[in-house]
Amino acid sequence: MAKKCCCCEAAENREPVSVREEELIADSEVPEGESEAEPAFTSDCSCRTKHRSDSEMKDLIHRLNRIEGQIRGIRAMVEEERYCVDILTQVSAARSALNSFNRILLEQHIRTCVVERIESGDEEVVDELCGVVQKLMK
Repeated sequence: MAKKCCCCEAAENREPVSVREEELIADSEVPEGESEAEPAFTSDCSCRTKHRSDSEMKDLIHRLNRIEGQIRGIRAMVEEERYCVDILTQVSAARSALNSFNRILLEQHIRTCVVERIESGDEEVVDELCGVVQKLMK
């Protein structure tokens, strides 16, 4: 039997879901006529980490903060009962910003993580990359 990593052991030892968490899950049901989002592609182990330079980290966090602000703005527009086309325009802008974030992160991933793993003889990273690209192109 293979030794389990810290992530796998933690998942097995995780406490049952609390009553409050069950309520939050119940409140987040998918509205009728809509499909539930598929889980994102994940590798077998989430123990991998990636050290990023200060400038790389600052750029990614800045982009995420901007996207977060856009999403809050969209929520406010819905709560204020703003015109549908105006909301859709903002959703399009947020989606574009998220796509831009994905492109930057994917490029950095290929140039660093993928190259390093291939150079060390780990060709499984190619399958992982193909899965990620497939998910991003949906």
